[in-house]
Amino acid sequence: MRHKHGYRKLGRESAHRRAMLRNLATSLVNEESITTTLPRAKELRSVVEKIVTLGKDGSLHKRRQAASYLFDKSAVSKVFGPLAERFKDRPGGYLRILRRGVRFGDGAKLATIQFVDYEPVKK
Repeated sequence: MRHKHGYRKLGRESAHRRAMLRNLATSLVNEESITTTLPRAKELRSVVEKIVTLGKDGSLHKRRQAASYLFDKSAVSKVFGPLAERFKDRPGGYLRILRRGVRFGDGAKLATIQFVDYEPVKK
């Protein structure tokens, strides 16, 4: 049994898992909606919600903490600018996970993770 195990290993070693979550977090902040596997989305949710909470504080120390995790300076400025303004009155729960079926090649469960107020751009 894996009761109270703590986190998902995602079939990777710790450095690879951390780099993958950093890439996913940076992409999610920039794009505001990404599609990935369900376990990755569930693990990513806690990471990005903590980063958005850092952005709501807005101090220099919190900005440096977020910059040490995200790969892109534009993502950091987006967290501390538009995202902090959008979620300033919300006490958590900034993301939603939508299940999208299975991947054709290997049958992995897919999910879309997005911010709760995400509006897709109409073409």
